[in-house]
Amino acid sequence: MRNLTHLAEFEALLNHMVSIGASDMHLSVNTAPVIRLHGLTEPRAELERLTDVILQSYANAILSTEQLATLQQRRSCDLGYTSDQHHRFRINVYYERGSMAFAVRWLDGQFYSYEKLNLPPQIGELVKLKDGLVLVTGATGSGKSTTLATLINEINENRACHILTIEDPIEFIHNHRKAVVHQREVGVDVPSFAEAIRNAMREDPDVILLGEMRDLETMHAAITAAETGHLVFATLHTNDAVGVIDRLIGMFPGEEQNTIRQQLSMALRAVVTQTLVRKAEGTGRVPVNEILIVNGAVSHLIREHNPSQIRSMMETGRALGNQTFEYALAKRVHERLITREQALYLTARKEQFEASLRMLGTR
Repeated sequence: MRNLTHLAEFEALLNHMVSIGASDMHLSVNTAPVIRLHGLTEPRAELERLTDVILQSYANAILSTEQLATLQQRRSCDLGYTSDQHHRFRINVYYERGSMAFAVRWLDGQFYSYEKLNLPPQIGELVKLKDGLVLVTGATGSGKSTTLATLINEINENRACHILTIEDPIEFIHNHRKAVVHQREVGVDVPSFAEAIRNAMREDPDVILLGEMRDLETMHAAITAAETGHLVFATLHTNDAVGVIDRLIGMFPGEEQNTIRQQLSMALRAVVTQTLVRKAEGTGRVPVNEILIVNGAVSHLIREHNPSQIRSMMETGRALGNQTFEYALAKRVHERLITREQALYLTARKEQFEASLRMLGTR
């Protein structure tokens, strides 16, 4: 039975996190809670320092018996959590140096327009695709889940179809609108991503959201689903729209790579990478998106394993919706949303960035 006092203490921390607009909170022994605000971490010295006993009591209060067993066995456990104030969080409970720790991500839960999120308009065009694979990539905390939730919500509001999401854990709750939406949580509704994507072929989906491609079986099933008439959105942890193609193919054994390259060249529709950058004014962050739109020419280059030519096509194909990371950075500087210094720190291709600034008329 859950201890209501400990649960109330944990809920108070969550409410504090929401009240100040923090994206993340870290709980560990012998320190006060640490929050991430506008991309930067800061300790909340006014809050109580935490002990192993307190953290264990929080785990006992929010984890089920099965989740506690997973934590003890694997030394880590993921869960989605809805607070008493109806805010949604993604929580990872884990061990470090023998003691318990928590990483808490606040999932705003609201669906915003592309304009409100400062996303490039060509990302919104992806919801019009009828089939194929769309990869949304970026580091942890780069806003991939929010961007994908926005795309899924747009389809839900406007298309009569069946949307199936496979997540670990479920982050954004989608209610039936014009579409029917079913959300499967790994470890709760299905044992694994691979099994869920295999089962999906018998569940009549039009659109599939795959929270993560963790293993070869899942990757292969996702590509096959995209080949056979489904629109599949999936994520990977990488920051290079061109590099993600070779990284994905390179995960397969050598004898399978040519086949996978052929399949991917036919199934891939777009790669969107996302990085969140602190705004020049100091409050909030803005996404910087590299975008690769796959047409017949890019498909050919994928088959021929010619990444340098793909990048050249991104640089010259902005009319098709393509944009390199350097152009995206330059555009944010031109819009005065981020500083030139921030952009130079983030790019490894400074000459291309400066050329993009000149093209945009920014000195």
